[in-house]
Amino acid sequence: MRILTGIQASGRLHIGNYFGAMKPMIELQESGELFTFIANYHSLTTSKDAKLLKKLTLEAVIDYLSLGIDPNKTTFWVQSDVPQVLELYWILSKFTPMGLLERAHSYKDKVAKGIPANHALFSYPVLMSADILLLDTNRVPVGKDQIQHIEITRDIATKFNNEYGEIFTLPEYMVNDEVATVSGIDGQKMSKSYDNAIDIFMESEKKLQKRCNKIISSSTPMGEPLEYEGCNIYNLASLFLDEEGKKELQARYKSGKEGYGHFKKYLKELIWSEFEEAREKREYYYNNIDEVKDILNDGAKRVQNIANKKMDIVRDAVGII
Repeated sequence: MRILTGIQASGRLHIGNYFGAMKPMIELQESGELFTFIANYHSLTTSKDAKLLKKLTLEAVIDYLSLGIDPNKTTFWVQSDVPQVLELYWILSKFTPMGLLERAHSYKDKVAKGIPANHALFSYPVLMSADILLLDTNRVPVGKDQIQHIEITRDIATKFNNEYGEIFTLPEYMVNDEVATVSGIDGQKMSKSYDNAIDIFMESEKKLQKRCNKIISSSTPMGEPLEYEGCNIYNLASLFLDEEGKKELQARYKSGKEGYGHFKKYLKELIWSEFEEAREKREYYYNNIDEVKDILNDGAKRVQNIANKKMDIVRDAVGII
């Protein structure tokens, strides 16, 4: 089973990114043939700064390698290193009714949020379809807001197959309903845009502690039992704990011997310990950029081999010489 995931380079990663998307994705390395790419063509729909996009792309590669993407198990590349995807994107455009794109929720939502309406943003689902169909993908892990894009992909592929034969594999979406929605320091969903995130790669333990100290908690005085249910400190800490660890933390809350300050310090220790190996890997990769580039080149070569074979079939079908 071939599984495909695309990652947009959007800056510093926080623990909501990790538990909501990255950890489940990394676990897929054991479930099938995982293909993962940094979607820098897609990022052009919102990027205005060329230097920043290059910087964020490289940072995303290093962050994902550091956090567990294994190039021995996963084919990992940058989207723009496989230009065949743009050729297929154009060909698929012929099989994409305007009405299909006009009904796309993501486009309407982004325009409503003030992102300028342009062709790239409008045709984003077609490029996503090309990413998927180029590799005969079987499964695509997505959030519920992206299910419609997989349905659009299937519609486009079906129209093409109806005209030229069974050339494209129809993909299925994968939605993990058990993926955690991680709260930020203010109790809302963790997001960089809300300035309520706790970054994975904080510069120091001291800065991480300062961030944890900002988590909103109740005013229960020291010496009284604390409620762990609904406590954001507990909710964040529980992400890093097994069932036994959660029960132990619950008992500490009920004992009345510790206050919220103790639990904020404990949360900091959990976060710092969880990502210790990732910090070491990250430092290694930043000091060995050539190795990072070799990993991406190897991934791109493998994808290009698959893409060339698929595009030979597609070009022959539509009459491109």
